[in-house]
Amino acid sequence: MRQTPSGGAGTGTAPAGGRPMSIGTVLRLLRDEFPEVTVSKIRFLEAEGLVEPRRSPSGSRKFSPEDVERLGHVLRLQRDHYLPLKVIREHLDALERGERPRLPAAAPGLRPPASAEEGPESAPERPTAPRVGRAELLAATGLDEGELAAWESYGLLAPDPDGGYGIEAVTVVRLLADLGRFGLEPRHLRIMKAAAEREAGLLEQVVAPLRRHRNPQTRAHAEASAQELAELSVRLHAAFVQSALRVGSR
Repeated sequence: MRQTPSGGAGTGTAPAGGRPMSIGTVLRLLRDEFPEVTVSKIRFLEAEGLVEPRRSPSGSRKFSPEDVERLGHVLRLQRDHYLPLKVIREHLDALERGERPRLPAAAPGLRPPASAEEGPESAPERPTAPRVGRAELLAATGLDEGELAAWESYGLLAPDPDGGYGIEAVTVVRLLADLGRFGLEPRHLRIMKAAAEREAGLLEQVVAPLRRHRNPQTRAHAEASAQELAELSVRLHAAFVQSALRVGSR
């Protein structure tokens, strides 16, 4: 069972005593500080290995006070530092090993959320995503100009008005090249890009109300929610494809 992180955990979240709690009780405790947290969020963090509640003989989750403290620590790192779950997991693992890691810095272009009393003009900025130029993209992927131009002509990649690309373009290029080795051409892969854009539009509908919220912390929470939704969407897509391939091979 994981231990409660020591240091940097903020104010206590769990009640005194060691009685196990249901997920509903945990939700009520966390909502005092994190009004946007949901049962689905807690289950997602469990699925990602960030908390490991015990199970009763009937299979229901039983959270210890240490589990609740750990969840509160994870939620604070997301809310106050905009950290991805992988970085949070590494930070907590280091604490469990008895190390004293420095608290990861907030992402570039961000500052801690303003208080709920501050107006919309004081809301935290959106993350400034890493960028690569065209030459950097070609150098990082080993792609030649002709291949890149072909993929752009099919809409699989698109530079921004300044001619640069988001850092995710490096991953896209490498995956396109890997699929190409199996004979999949750009014209075949347009349906994947179209499906991804439809998924992104659906997920944006979920987080859009949070981004428009008057509470700055709620707007900051939208970014973490968007990341989690994207991760879940990718996993679901992979499961659907694997399931379909198994069905087709029978």
